[in-house]
Amino acid sequence: MKGNLHIEKKLVECITDNKEAFYRLAYSYVKNENDAVDILQDSIQKAISSKRHIKNEQYIKSWFYRIVVNTSLDFLKKQKKLMFVDEEALESYADGVENQYSNIDLERALESLSLKYRSVIILRYFEDLKIEEVAEILNENPNTIKTRLTKALKLLRIQMA
Repeated sequence: MKGNLHIEKKLVECITDNKEAFYRLAYSYVKNENDAVDILQDSIQKAISSKRHIKNEQYIKSWFYRIVVNTSLDFLKKQKKLMFVDEEALESYADGVENQYSNIDLERALESLSLKYRSVIILRYFEDLKIEEVAEILNENPNTIKTRLTKALKLLRIQMA
């Protein structure tokens, strides 16, 4: 029981310390302020109810990233639609951080990518995660992520040209 409380405390601490990054990740999938907040709330609920599955607290952050990604993908499957970027909403949640999506051409190019390519770009470059972390979050082999990243960058270059 004591270990469970410790894990829950670490989980809450992780979510609190990284809430803007988790929000940006959810927002990058759904492109809607309210939906991103709903996804975060659902993700927090799922994480707290599944905290017993955390075996090593050093993986809490990537474990929660995976929950946010999966919850976002589930939302998109239910909605079966993509929404346009509301740049003002994104800026309001950046909390003083420079808007990483300010280049409209890059935004459009990212939107043209399939989710599997967009996910690796967002997690690797916008969330500044290591290849191994991206692989863990997306539940893929690191070599698969490297291949997807190379392909995604190639597709982005074509779109931007």
